[in-house]
Amino acid sequence: MSVGSAESGNAGQGNAPTPPGAHVQAADRVAARRAPGMIDVAKLAGVSHMTVSRVLNNHPNVREQTRLRVRAAMEQLGYRPNRTAKALVTGRSFVVGIVAQNTALYGPTSTLTAVERAVSAEGFAVGVASVPALDRSSIADAVARLLDQRVAGIVVIAPVASANEAIDDLPDSLPMVVIDGDPNRTSRLVTVDQRLGARLATRRLLAAGHETVWHVSGPTGWFDSAERLAGWRQALVDASAEAPPVIAADWSLRAGYEAGQSLARMPEAHAVFAANDHLALGIIKALREAGLSVPGDMSVVGFDDIPEADYISPALTTVRPDFAAVAEQTVRLLLAQMDDSLSGDPPRLAPIPPRLIERESVAPPPDAASRRRAAVPRRSGRH
Repeated sequence: MSVGSAESGNAGQGNAPTPPGAHVQAADRVAARRAPGMIDVAKLAGVSHMTVSRVLNNHPNVREQTRLRVRAAMEQLGYRPNRTAKALVTGRSFVVGIVAQNTALYGPTSTLTAVERAVSAEGFAVGVASVPALDRSSIADAVARLLDQRVAGIVVIAPVASANEAIDDLPDSLPMVVIDGDPNRTSRLVTVDQRLGARLATRRLLAAGHETVWHVSGPTGWFDSAERLAGWRQALVDASAEAPPVIAADWSLRAGYEAGQSLARMPEAHAVFAANDHLALGIIKALREAGLSVPGDMSVVGFDDIPEADYISPALTTVRPDFAAVAEQTVRLLLAQMDDSLSGDPPRLAPIPPRLIERESVAPPPDAASRRRAAVPRRSGRH
């Protein structure tokens, strides 16, 4: 039916004039069926559309009382700024860039996957710039590539000290979040509480009755490694336990295996906290080849809770970081910067606590009668 015939039909029915206020009521009903916009915020706050825009853009010529009233209206309505329109104004794309090392390590890979999911859930596309190493030049090049794409914001997964200078070079105006970066960074940092995780692991071993706990550390230059080392030491200090020498390693199974061979020759060692689960698995393999049992002769705790941890024998007691919580906090902080809902520098956020996952690799220390011999010879054919 054409518009004209519809109008003729209505006229023929002799419809009454539209009641006063009906258009306003209809507009209110439409507003109730859609996401709230700036006009809705302005109406509730009793201000103009332009004032709402100024509050969103942190314009200085807005009284604090008005700013608070507008913010309260936004919160009451559940208003979220139109990022598509903002992208048109700023010239930035609807893409979030992520800088990450090209690595198979479980922690960084799990973090990247969780962040990609959280960013996509907010309706953004994801652009990942992989780097061969987390050094200043590699990160600077990756960020430059992302900025050329006019990304709306950047997430940098930077668990090593060498990344710090490149991150400090980023413009303050760019929405940015660093994951697992320098724990001394004052803002725009989201991280797992690595020290707490190490303390949980060490305390569990001490609670089983061990006089002290050995530590196989991660590589130097990694914040995760340094923080887990510090947490292990603090737990021993808190328990008035003597700290044995640290066995330095990297994150690999091979390094754990070699550390396990050393531990097998130490009759005084009965408990070890490994800086990650791959190290723990390597340690367990070496101990078994030496004729020692876990946890009968040596209790072992890892960190990361890799999928294999629950399926080896014995199942590995370990510390589980909350990668999903890291991603969610990262995206919230990034969106707050994009939406201009922060005044001044973003706040410093508390590290996200991990959980100790109890399984089967921890037991009380062996009694004196069952203590193993001081040296265990290598078996032929093993390297």
